[in-house]
Amino acid sequence: MIRLEVNKGDGAGRVVATSSEPLTIGRAAGNDLVLETPHVSSEHARVVGSGDRFVLQDLKSTNGTVVVRRGARVRVDDEIGRRIVLEHGDLVELGSQDDPVVLAVVIAEEVDAARPVATRSIDDLGSAVDHVERRPSALRSVYEQTGKIGGAIELDEVLRRVGDAVLALVPKATHVTVALRDDDEVVDGSSAGKASAPATYVPVLTRVRGGQPAPASIPITRSVFKKVVDERAAVLLADAPSEAGSASMLGAQIRSTLGIPLWKGDEILGIVQVDNRAPADDEPPGSTLAGASASGVFDTDDLDALSVLAATASLAIANARLVQRLRVADERLRKENVYLKGREEKRAEKREIIGTSRAMQELTGKLDKVVNTRVTVLIEGETGVGKELIASAVHWRSNRRDKLFVAQNCAALPENLLESELFGHKKGSFTGATEDKRGLFELADGGTLFLDEVGEMSLGLQAKLLRALQEGEIRPVGSIKALHVNVRIVAATNRNLEKEVAAKRFREDLYYRLSVFNLRVPALRERREDVPPLAGHFLRRYAGEMQKPVGGFSQQTMELLQAYDWPGNVRELENEVQRLVIQLDPGGFATPDLLSPRIRHVDGVVERAQPKKGTLKEMMDQVEKLVLIESLREHGNNKTAAARTLGITREGLHKKLRAFGIT
Repeated sequence: MIRLEVNKGDGAGRVVATSSEPLTIGRAAGNDLVLETPHVSSEHARVVGSGDRFVLQDLKSTNGTVVVRRGARVRVDDEIGRRIVLEHGDLVELGSQDDPVVLAVVIAEEVDAARPVATRSIDDLGSAVDHVERRPSALRSVYEQTGKIGGAIELDEVLRRVGDAVLALVPKATHVTVALRDDDEVVDGSSAGKASAPATYVPVLTRVRGGQPAPASIPITRSVFKKVVDERAAVLLADAPSEAGSASMLGAQIRSTLGIPLWKGDEILGIVQVDNRAPADDEPPGSTLAGASASGVFDTDDLDALSVLAATASLAIANARLVQRLRVADERLRKENVYLKGREEKRAEKREIIGTSRAMQELTGKLDKVVNTRVTVLIEGETGVGKELIASAVHWRSNRRDKLFVAQNCAALPENLLESELFGHKKGSFTGATEDKRGLFELADGGTLFLDEVGEMSLGLQAKLLRALQEGEIRPVGSIKALHVNVRIVAATNRNLEKEVAAKRFREDLYYRLSVFNLRVPALRERREDVPPLAGHFLRRYAGEMQKPVGGFSQQTMELLQAYDWPGNVRELENEVQRLVIQLDPGGFATPDLLSPRIRHVDGVVERAQPKKGTLKEMMDQVEKLVLIESLREHGNNKTAAARTLGITREGLHKKLRAFGIT
């Protein structure tokens, strides 16, 4: 028996006790111990009898639970599985650490002299099987009932059929109670939970003969439970009142009882308690329940039949719980997948391709032609031009948009880690591989895998990537089995892969596999007319994020932004605009003095363009000459690029240069 006494806080002086039934604690009215302080959660904790001990479980409360034992404080959190075995004299603190509700734990040992008449160990079921086989009618009944249990998949249905099977095989039984281990981490016969997290067993089903209404709760008798769990055996107490001397059994008016274990491997998954209980005073003498109770006590034939049945029942319950966990995990993963895809779609909408220049129109035209094909796309361009944006557009504009878009920067990881990241690995394949891991190829199955900076990949890993592209299969690290995947590859690089192939730093066969369809993203200096819409887009984005109203760009500021070469391309422009928004006063305009020095240096061009006094033609010639010189300087004396920027033909540029004596 365990007794909880409220020593401090709300409800001081109250006492609650239990022998076997779970005892709940919390702020909600339905708890056994109601504590109205706001620092205690609605369903804060519970105490469950488990064999010869009582376990306190924190129900993921907001402010937590602490057990004080011999001066040491133990927080009941995830590190110990939110469970702890209680000892006599413990203090339990609930809620606020500054002013907690304090419960004193008093555990009184129950006098228990229960001696089993017969046992059947789960490690030696041969004798039980032999005894059942000698009785053809019993064998036929067991076979029939195991078939019914084996045909159920859902846990509730399996439990119901187990209860019905017990009542069918043991005519003297009046009550059947099934308790299962409250531990979803029991997998493959071993507990994946922490060793310091004790198991608890909770009644989940009660069946009463004749369809009689079941009491609200029929707990497993602790004396029987202890013998079943400790001895890993089915036990029979033939005449409980005279043999057991157990307070819990006498209180329940149990005449005879059977305890049957449910197991998987070395783990006890649960227990089935089968009782012959005295009928209630108001039970009609001719009722089914009264007849079963008055007909005598259980015998070894009943013990053998249920021991054999338990083997099938254990497997069915273990499988049903596994199916239940898989269904919950599948639903959770489905919701996470929907959420992640929704988030990516919103990101894709926000990361729209901005630009009306001729170069960008040509790029988007080529993009639209390739999106719904299966060919590999190689995106080339300088750092910061937006290669990942184009790669995501290949995915989100295609018929693969319902699957995942997965990106990996090949320059971010060393070779061994990158291989594991791309192809996955098996548990134990290398130091630190503590569990199986799915690679990005497997995650992106049916979707798109974007390999950024593919030119940084080692030659050894390039060979494995080539196999994945050629055969459509991958092999996780440490695995002997290949996996077939349907993944579209989009690769990107800021290197000239043809030169890398010539230098033997990149495989020629992989290059031809990747460059089936090339997309070149132009540098920002090649499409200066796109600077105003891009700058305006970034201004609105960061003003919204910082919740700061801004006026926009002054004319001179925009002219300076367009005149700058942007070696960092769109990424550099985005960072510059973000910096401007930080500096701007609410409602203010971006002025040249707020720009970075490297951009403001273009101011000198404007100042030098001030002509000396003279005729209109002389002043106009001075300005035109300076503009031509600056344009050539900006483009490294590339006359074709300078002419394109100035909006004139190359021949027109040569004519003007000759007129000014510029070579």
